[in-house]
Order: sequence, then structure tokens, then C-alpha cells
Amino acid sequence: MSASPSEVHAALAAVTAASRLCSAAQGRLAAGDTLTKSDDSPVTVADFAAQAVVCAVLGDALGNVVMIGEEDAEDLRADTANELLAGVTDLVRGQRGGASHADVLDWIATGTSGDRTASSGRYWTLDPVDGTKGFLRGDQYAVALGLIDDGEVILGVLGCPNLPNSDGSRGAIFTAVEGSCEAFYGTSADPVDIAVVAPVTVAEAKFCESVESGHSDQSQSQQIAQLLGITSEPFRIDSQCKYGVVARGDASIYLRLPTRADYREKIWDHAAGKFVVEQAGGQVTDVTGAPLDFAHGACLETNSGIVATSGEIHDDVIAAVRQVLGV
Repeated sequence: MSASPSEVHAALAAVTAASRLCSAAQGRLAAGDTLTKSDDSPVTVADFAAQAVVCAVLGDALGNVVMIGEEDAEDLRADTANELLAGVTDLVRGQRGGASHADVLDWIATGTSGDRTASSGRYWTLDPVDGTKGFLRGDQYAVALGLIDDGEVILGVLGCPNLPNSDGSRGAIFTAVEGSCEAFYGTSADPVDIAVVAPVTVAEAKFCESVESGHSDQSQSQQIAQLLGITSEPFRIDSQCKYGVVARGDASIYLRLPTRADYREKIWDHAAGKFVVEQAGGQVTDVTGAPLDFAHGACLETNSGIVATSGEIHDDVIAAVRQVLGV
């Protein structure tokens, strides 16, 4: 099953609007405009506001949508969060004039309308600001929206508002449907077809990984690079922008290695990005080489870690990963 033209158009419009919102907000967030979730990760007014805008745009275009998103409206309903809700609503009004607090809460709540324990049928998954720490630092972050049908990603839209481009512009939106991957650069309304670039040898590959050491075991990444004969320094950037740079050939390998045995990746952290890489000609699996399985709710329950490559070198990279990790 493929995404319909109306779904593709709505997804692109939603991510574009959310990216504009985030660009307007980055760099001027007050210290009080964040809260901390139970896993100690920060949430900003932009996270909530971007989720509200994406859900509102999708709802306008497609009617009722089912989504497994990162943010929960209940975090804003508490009395102690009233000031934060006011900040979120102000941001949303920049894209959705006249939005009320109730509207905003309803739109954000759409993000938890899907079954977070077991998934079937057709549903969306969203990380409204993937790489919140990068966002707060003024660095890279992404708005990541994927459409999943019976456990298979069928549409990915990845907004990377700060990503520098080879033409000197800044900002990219990657859109992937079955058999095609395009990017809109800067303010251009004309998409560019993109494709992975395979290194001549695996030793010449450039790999990227998370800035945050807590997201991936960087010491093991170094061992893997040594096994592959890679001597160049890793390209460290925040968020699913890493998938974007692999898809367009800036890097050939993205490693996200498990930091603990029981950790399972969240689907909203990978659905859009992995589909972008695949439709650009690359390959994405877990660290054992198994395909990513999106049929288990909010987490990739049957997978461990992530390896994304330009494709031809994938087996070599997986062999090195398995040797270092002992899997």
C-alpha cells in the first residue's frame, strides 16, 4: 500500500508549517519555556506547538487521523503548566491564527490517539522537534513525520530547518515516497531528486553519529571505524538530520549503537528518516542486520540499535558492528 497524493501533500504542508514555527522560535526561548519529562529529556514550547500544528494541518486535509507522537497533551493540562501552555498557544497562533488553548490541547492530543503498545492498520508517527538539545543549543534538529501501514513505513517527510546545503542555502525538507526521494532546499519551491553516494571503498566512507554520547556508544563506533579502516573523524550532528545527510551523500554510514541491552528505540525517532534513506537508495537495519519492525506500538520492540548506510557497504558495516558488539 502506498501513500495517496493527498497524504503526501498534507504531510509536506504540515512539516513545512512546523519547520517555520520552530525556526521562528529557536534562539529566543525563555528559560521557563521548558519542562522535563520522566526520562530527563527536555521539552520546549516548540515541541508542543509543532505537534499541534502538524496535527491541525493533517486533520484539516485528511479528517480524523491516528497518530503515535512523542508529546502528550496531559503534560500541559496540569495547573502548574499554565504558563507553558500560554507560550505554546502563542507560537501556534503564528501558523494558526485565532487558536485557543482548547484547540491547541485537542491538536496535541491527536498525537496520542494511536495504540502505543500494539499497532495495526494505518497511522502516523511524529517527532515534532527531534533533537531538542540541539534545538536549544541553536544547532541541528528535525521535524519528523512518517506514515505507517500495517508495520511498514510508506511515507516520510523530514524537515531540517538549520541544515546547511551545498548551494549556500540553509534548511532542507526531505520527502520520500515509494521509489522516490526529493529535497526542497532553502526557500526554493522546486524539489531536487537526491540519492545516496557510495564510497569507492568502505575505508573511504564518512560516518555520522549523535552529538549526545548518551544516544550512541561512541567508543564502540571508534572500534567499528578501525575495523573498517576508516580514519576520518565522525560527523556528529543532532537529530534525524543524520538520515538526511546519508540520503543526499554527505555521509555513507549512520551508527546508533545501543547504550544498554534493554533499550528500545522509539518509532518517531526513526520512521521518517529511515524511509528517506531507503528511497534514496540506501539501507537501514538494526545492529544485527534485521529490518526495522514498526508493528509493535511506540517502540521498535524486536530491534536493537540502528545502522544506516549508502547500501553497497551495508554488509561490511554490519559485520564490523556485530564483531564489536558481540551480537
